[in-house]
Amino acid sequence: MKIHKTGRTKRFALGSTVALAVAGMNAPAVLGFATHQYHQYVINRPEYKAEYGHWQTLTLPAGFRVNAVHASLLRTGKVLIVAGSGNDEKHFDAGTFRSLLWNPADNTYKLVPTPADMFCGGHASLPDGRLLLAGGTQRYEKLAGAVKRAAGVMRVRNESPAGARTFPRGTVFVGPNGREYASTAPVTVPAAVKSGSGRQTVVTAGEQHVFVEAVGEGADWVAGSPAQYRIKGLDGADAHDLYGQSAKLTLDKQEYQGIRSAFEFNPDTELYEQVTDMASARWYPTLTGLGDGRVLTVSGLDDTGEILNGNDNEIYDPGSRTWSKGPDRYFPTYPSIFLTAAGKLFYSGSNAGYGPADKGREPGVWDLATNGFQPVPGLRDPDLTETSSSVLLPPAQAQKVMVLGGGGVGESPSSTARTDIADLSAATPAFTPGPDLPAGGTRYLSSVILPDDTVLTTGGSSGYRGRGGSDLLRAQVYHPDSNTFTAAAEPTVGRDYHSEALLLPDGRVAVLGSNPLFADKAETTPGGFEQRIEVYTPPYLFHGERPQVGAAPERAKLGGTVRIGSTRPEAVTTAKLIRPSSVTHVTDVEQRSVALDIGARTADGVALTLPANPDLLPPGWYMLFVTDAAGTPSVARWIQVTR
Repeated sequence: MKIHKTGRTKRFALGSTVALAVAGMNAPAVLGFATHQYHQYVINRPEYKAEYGHWQTLTLPAGFRVNAVHASLLRTGKVLIVAGSGNDEKHFDAGTFRSLLWNPADNTYKLVPTPADMFCGGHASLPDGRLLLAGGTQRYEKLAGAVKRAAGVMRVRNESPAGARTFPRGTVFVGPNGREYASTAPVTVPAAVKSGSGRQTVVTAGEQHVFVEAVGEGADWVAGSPAQYRIKGLDGADAHDLYGQSAKLTLDKQEYQGIRSAFEFNPDTELYEQVTDMASARWYPTLTGLGDGRVLTVSGLDDTGEILNGNDNEIYDPGSRTWSKGPDRYFPTYPSIFLTAAGKLFYSGSNAGYGPADKGREPGVWDLATNGFQPVPGLRDPDLTETSSSVLLPPAQAQKVMVLGGGGVGESPSSTARTDIADLSAATPAFTPGPDLPAGGTRYLSSVILPDDTVLTTGGSSGYRGRGGSDLLRAQVYHPDSNTFTAAAEPTVGRDYHSEALLLPDGRVAVLGSNPLFADKAETTPGGFEQRIEVYTPPYLFHGERPQVGAAPERAKLGGTVRIGSTRPEAVTTAKLIRPSSVTHVTDVEQRSVALDIGARTADGVALTLPANPDLLPPGWYMLFVTDAAGTPSVARWIQVTR
């Protein structure tokens, strides 16, 4: 592997020179200060920035700081930062759910009313520029020692074909021994289905589950064997037809629970708009946009804390704002699933945490039309794909997906430096080795496509949630053309769990969030949520004059040709449409960079032709960048791609 380290070596050499100059002073504090000052001098030199780029740290006023769990770039150029309860149970209990709208162009910001706890939901852009958000948190996990009330899943059954019945949160189920258990959410039970006639009549009860909790504390409320429960307050035929069944109610650990709620965020009104609920509750789902403008959602923990088994995938139609059932396929939570140019979906193996180690971990190509699944072999360290990063390498026409780093299942301390690349254009796709990550084993690495057809990778930690002070203050740039990494300027803020990074319309990269378990290497102090934003300015923005995009259409059709204005059309060597990121838990299946064909040039502009394939270039809003021969990009212009 070829890694460019010149700047890093130079930094340490210069630092040593300073150390020699002040060593005779016998003053460690002065030594440290002098070294720091000289380091600041070096990294702020124009020649250093032109080779490695530059980082800037932003600290918002206290009232506007949120725990950035989700970040999505909108077609207005603003970034929607969603915290929800922000992994803070006190905020959850208080119903304090937060979102921040940040404009990086002028560093302005405002809080947005947030109607539900979208913490650990999923999101994807829609063709009209709205952002779909689905799922979130209904209940926080409780560890075994902290569980005071016996709880578990109650299957509520309806033997009447007369109609569905809805029971509010707090509905009480009474066991054979008189113990009472209350539901923690409302539940609607479908009507029974009647088939046949006469003696051949068969009634199949309607059924829906709900989580229940004992009304009293202690082991006396544990129900360790299956039982039937009556619903308090019902009598007559209702008492006979409607009842609950539970296998067991225990004091065991309780997992996070998801919600069914879904919303669209409107970038014009800058408000959330509620849409039809999903059929299944989801916590840690992935949403992937399809070529026809619909959105597939898979996986997640349901409203009882169980991982969805794969027969509950759903597809959202933005036209009707409703959901329909999708093909059956099981995945662990937050799976990285990319739309391919063939209209199929590629699961890279990357995921973010919940699910058994021996199920749903194999990468492969999923055909939604036939529900077939073709495994893609060759991924090294296949047991270390949790908290790994995956990216559709630029240009998207190459149909190559890279998997970077990752760790073992759950709280495993293991991590890997492996990068592998799957060529999906091959007749039989397979992974081939890429260069190892320069920092070694890395979890939670962020990967961002840049307008010069490279990928910035930054942050992460070698340990689970940064344990043992293992955050990696490193960044590097991957070059698909040479299959190598080169060094980038080093960030100053550690980033691990619950961190995000995304490309901005001006060509910079914003990095947000981080939620380490501990604040110190000795693991004696609980970690806090990182609320500072770092912005990386790549080297290409220190190389002189940028290409300009003048007049440009607001819309362009697939397969069509558009003409853009430019003061230096002869300088334009590449053009691409980059889809805005929507990222959480190192999962960003939205970003893609699609190359455009450059046609005729005139004295004041250039003609650009779009691909005709909606599975390569899904309808929606994109950032149009042009670059010159040195890779210097223009400021993006927003264009809506339509069918």
